[in-house]
Amino acid sequence: MQDWKKIYESTSMIHAQLAKAYLMDEHQIEAVIINKQNSMYPQLFGLCEVHVPMQDAVLAKFLLENEGGLD
Repeated sequence: MQDWKKIYESTSMIHAQLAKAYLMDEHQIEAVIINKQNSMYPQLFGLCEVHVPMQDAVLAKFLLENEGGLD
């Protein structure tokens, strides 16, 4: 079992999906989305989180902040 670390969060599911796709398609870093949004008011309450294996967390965060073009 792997340890996972949150490396990105957004109120937008689309941004979370783009971050996940960027990591997986461009850099072969496994990523999952954890949806913590309220189903009745998704843009008002809660976040979508992108998690990666602990050993990839530093690189994944760096890639998203510097090359991923998100937020």
